Amino acid sequence: QVQLVESGGGLVQAGGSLRLSCATSMRTFTMYTMGWYRQAPGKQRELVATISSGGSTNYVDSVKGRFTISKDNAEKKVYLQMNSLKPEDTAVYYCNARNININTNYWGQGTQVTVSS
Repeated sequence: QVQLVESGGGLVQAGGSLRLSCATSMRTFTMYTMGWYRQAPGKQRELVATISSGGSTNYVDSVKGRFTISKDNAEKKVYLQMNSLKPEDTAVYYCNARNININTNYWGQGTQVTVSS
């Protein structure tokens, strides 16, 4: 049973920083594209950032220059460093692991990020 467990969420003032972590139990971690998604109340879940098996990164425009996704293949963890946080970043953040070659997609349980103005 593959598990993705997020941590690091919390309450922070606007302009502050948080670092989210996602620990995985995947034996083939390096074969997956890892991503962070978020869902604000009343809104659809949206992609925030991804990092491919080769280390290429992609970000939604609204977080470019503020958020950084990274991973540690040895620890099988993925991170999201969030700086200059804004109230509109408030959401539940979910870790995702995707391997399109074997049609596999895993989700974590989510961690709440709340940014106060």
